[in-house]
Amino acid sequence: MVRNDANTNPHRRAEKVQMSATTLRVAPIRTCPAPAADTDLLGDEIQTPRTNSRPEAAALVEVLQALRTHPAVAWAERMNTGAARVGNRFIRFGWPGCPDVLGQLKDGRLLGVEVKAQAGRLRPEQALFLERIRCAGGVAFVARDCRDVLRTLGEAQAP
Repeated sequence: MVRNDANTNPHRRAEKVQMSATTLRVAPIRTCPAPAADTDLLGDEIQTPRTNSRPEAAALVEVLQALRTHPAVAWAERMNTGAARVGNRFIRFGWPGCPDVLGQLKDGRLLGVEVKAQAGRLRPEQALFLERIRCAGGVAFVARDCRDVLRTLGEAQAP
């Protein structure tokens, strides 16, 4: 089967091109819109680095990373606490005094870490809960950065 259209016949293609230049309007070339300033080439939002407007949140990220990579820690997870209204129900997450991070050491002891900013202070129920963990043989402490984690876990491992 022989095709005889403008794409295969060079003479017709030349005629068509010549005719389109003189009689037909040429549509403008469409280009992709430039990405917004706050998106990458694929249109995903660019994650801005953390600033110090929320020092406790930045400290929590640092402490969690130190705990999850420490050789004495089996696991460590963030405990979300607070409350929310769902419909006409009020749901509370966690319990009073629950530490920011709960985990377990590889020797089986419970790990409780309350993360505070440099100027942050423990509430009485938080101090009480950390003391209960210590009295039961666990490791509980306040961490303001990764140095507190390394120092306390180093002391907890010492014989």
